[in-house]
Amino acid sequence: MSMAFGLIVVGDEILSGRRQDKHLTRTIEILAARGHSLAWCEVIGDDRSRITASLKRAFASGDVVFSCGGIGATPDDHTRQCAAAALERPLALHPEAKRLIELRMQEMAAEKGVPWEPEHPDNIHRLNMGVFPQGAQIIPNPYNRIPGFSVGDVHFVPGFPVMAHPMVEWVLDTHYPHLQPEPHVEKAVYVFGGLEAQLTPLMLQVEQQFEGVRIFSLPSVDHPQRGKHIELGVKGAPEQVAVAFEFLQQGLRAVPGLQFSTE
Repeated sequence: MSMAFGLIVVGDEILSGRRQDKHLTRTIEILAARGHSLAWCEVIGDDRSRITASLKRAFASGDVVFSCGGIGATPDDHTRQCAAAALERPLALHPEAKRLIELRMQEMAAEKGVPWEPEHPDNIHRLNMGVFPQGAQIIPNPYNRIPGFSVGDVHFVPGFPVMAHPMVEWVLDTHYPHLQPEPHVEKAVYVFGGLEAQLTPLMLQVEQQFEGVRIFSLPSVDHPQRGKHIELGVKGAPEQVAVAFEFLQQGLRAVPGLQFSTE
């Protein structure tokens, strides 16, 4: 069994440049370590209508989706409410989340040497971080106990990378160890003296002739070592890629004036 993986990153601070996104690269690495790859990614600001629309698509996609950010309890955190709206479910305080949040508050009080006051307004407000769409399951947070949550195959973690990334790994290792990685390899050549338009017929021919193989073309005009060139290659299952790559090279040899190298 295999499934596609998606990523949603929520936060105005990413789009404004106040923070640099660290989720995309790390999620790709986490998936790759388990033989998987990322199929898509969305970055969304703190806008409830946009977040809700994105989550509706995620819930309907059938993909494994990780949503990073916006699950806190400040006015600019909207993801929990948007998840409930997308699912058309009420929000409810999750009992285990409540226990974990209260345990964290007790630890914080002990660290400061003050008594824990469960009825203090600040502590009551912190329980909002455990208010999830009805029927959600929690995702443990090894950093500070404040959990994330899952509904089906859509998983919600904080925006803090130090918390989010171990939680993503836990979800994959706990809920999806049965997923079979799809065998996947890439082979490419560096083409010199050609244009993409000139190579397009060959690229189309490769994809038409070899089902399941995808071709990629990455032109560069100012590479520090290779100069102007096109990185042209194929990706897919190993046995298909081997044959398609040989076919691609044969096609390149037939184009006058081209030079190419695999290094």
